[in-house]
Amino acid sequence: MGRLFGTDGVRGSANKDLTPELVFSLGKSASLVIAQRHGKGKAKAVVGRDPRASGEMLEAALIAGLATVGVDVLKVGVLPTPAIAYLTKYYGADLGVVLSASHNVFSDNGVKFFSKDGKKLPDEVEDEIEKNLETKVPHPTGSEVGRVKEMADAYEAYLAHLLETINTGALKGLKIAVDCANGAASEVAPDLYSRAGAEVIAIHNAPNGININDNCGSTHLESLIETVKKNNCDLGIAHDGDADRCLAIDAQGNVIDGDHILALLAHDFKQTGKLASDTVVSTVMANLGFKIAMKSASINVIETGVGDRYVLEAMEEKNYVLGGEQSGHIIMRNHSTTGDGLLTALHLMNAVAGTKKALQELAGIVKKFPQILINIPDVDKTKIDNAELKDAVKKSETTLGEKGRVLLRSSGTEPLIRVMVEAETMKQAQEIAESLASVVKKTC
Repeated sequence: MGRLFGTDGVRGSANKDLTPELVFSLGKSASLVIAQRHGKGKAKAVVGRDPRASGEMLEAALIAGLATVGVDVLKVGVLPTPAIAYLTKYYGADLGVVLSASHNVFSDNGVKFFSKDGKKLPDEVEDEIEKNLETKVPHPTGSEVGRVKEMADAYEAYLAHLLETINTGALKGLKIAVDCANGAASEVAPDLYSRAGAEVIAIHNAPNGININDNCGSTHLESLIETVKKNNCDLGIAHDGDADRCLAIDAQGNVIDGDHILALLAHDFKQTGKLASDTVVSTVMANLGFKIAMKSASINVIETGVGDRYVLEAMEEKNYVLGGEQSGHIIMRNHSTTGDGLLTALHLMNAVAGTKKALQELAGIVKKFPQILINIPDVDKTKIDNAELKDAVKKSETTLGEKGRVLLRSSGTEPLIRVMVEAETMKQAQEIAESLASVVKKTC
């Protein structure tokens, strides 16, 4: 059996791979490893979820796992993943847990943990949780059993935190569309942007448990593009199921991805004197065009592996304040301990409103290299380092020279190997990517 934790918690098909029994054990083990280290007295854990149908069942199992070892549970209900990170610290809890599978189909679910300071757990702590899944411990009884409390103020506490990061009414004059992916942002995102002053048109904001990410949200932008153009909006915002990231659409219907957003915010932060050491942190997936744009703006770029936890680690090491991923996970360390799609969107729109420039113009500082990404399913990810594939990659890199690049990586959340190629032309990128994909299928 491989490692249970992927790049973003434990994820799988609900009630098949991710069973109530496993979730119960994860809650129990996490309590032993983290929450009960806090000292005397009962530990506390914040628990939230997205609206997918299996969340109700798995939430019950998780809470039982926590309470059975004496942890008091603070239930915050359906809220974005970054809200749980914030509320863990806000309530002074020892642990935060969210049930969500982010952008995955509704039949999947996942368990993500946050430490008491609202940060994702390091690999070694996740390994310890996994190692202790079968640990037998005495169960407390009587008054020592964990209690469960509904936190009625959680929603407003999270909104107040976000609104404090910008000036009152900063988005006044903007007309925006927001696609909530029928997910965790369905109520809070339209409410937040309206309170910040924007005129908001919300779509896909009626979750029923099975329609999360269903032809909507950041993985299906067609209906948002149509809404923006039809209603003459200044821009559109697309969230994923748990709203820890966002993508944007400009008034002309062009997609503004995480590279554009990160570059735009880095430029805005530098202009306003908020960009520490004139440095931004990104991952190996960032487009070459992003790096060129940052170099032109005299902004340094630090690269990490894929995953916002690794971005955060690099930011903390040198006290940088801004980092993110092409997927739209952006971390603003002065305001958040993890990627927050609502916070990102708020500051993106704040830059548009503050400069009185169109999003297309602001995002235009990045001229993207054509990029092809091919996901190859049903392969053995452990064979990605085989000699034949390495040789094929080396030959492709020689062909591209300094005017392109190749990146092969195993997915941390799905049984896939990803082949990414950037080149001067889409044709060349496509040809090289398809050639490498065929080698992956053959050798893995």
